[in-house]
Amino acid sequence: MLACPLGKILAIANQKGGVGKTTTAINLAAALAANDLRILVIDSDPQGNATTGLGATKDPDRPSLYHVLLGGAEIAQAIVHTGFEGVDLVSGDKNLVGANLELVDAPRREFRLQQKLAPVRDTYQFILIDCPPALDLLTLNALIAADSVLVPIQCEFFALEGISELMDTIQRIRDSFGHPLQIEGILLTMFDDRTNLTRQVAADLRDFFRDQVFHTVIPRSIRLAEAPSHGQTILAYDVRSRGAESYIRLAKEVLNHEQKRGHST
Repeated sequence: MLACPLGKILAIANQKGGVGKTTTAINLAAALAANDLRILVIDSDPQGNATTGLGATKDPDRPSLYHVLLGGAEIAQAIVHTGFEGVDLVSGDKNLVGANLELVDAPRREFRLQQKLAPVRDTYQFILIDCPPALDLLTLNALIAADSVLVPIQCEFFALEGISELMDTIQRIRDSFGHPLQIEGILLTMFDDRTNLTRQVAADLRDFFRDQVFHTVIPRSIRLAEAPSHGQTILAYDVRSRGAESYIRLAKEVLNHEQKRGHST
């Protein structure tokens, strides 16, 4: 097993939809687990796509993240083993739509997820939170629970404009809650270097964010798009595909970040 601290919590967030958050959550989880690490995926999106993408059935008798946040269930009751070695899951479902309304008047509403994760944090090397495409209370809970945030960005015209609001939110969390949330990295997704626009947006993002942008890019890939419909990660569906190779490289970058932080502390 690679030397890796326990309980690193990583939120995968961008208020824009369709940028590859869920694809990144499930495939980065699988690639990290392939390094003999224990990974927990938290599906914080009411669409529950990470749950489906990891092949888990939505069982109404099993507590979901909603029941953990608002129903009094403990996180350990909601954790299920997926069919992928080393990857566990807390499922999301449509009940989370109501969570944003129900949390409004709850005491310490922003800290619910952080408190609930505390008992299992040291059971896993990484906990990955797949956030909904909105800067709402679910995303705020994820960002406050997290040590760092990974931001997937599609290389399109409004990419820089779209990320500014998230960066403002991250700064407000640092200031208002005294929470030293780090940027794990900005991940270029659905990358097609045959187009001038993709190359230009990638250059602009690297210019603006410099070393905060991952070296790894995630290609536009039919195989990546197909895998969740089979309830599989890309490593299980087609390990030799460009998509699988890119998430394996991304996992190595994330692990290298951790090792560098470990040496510097």
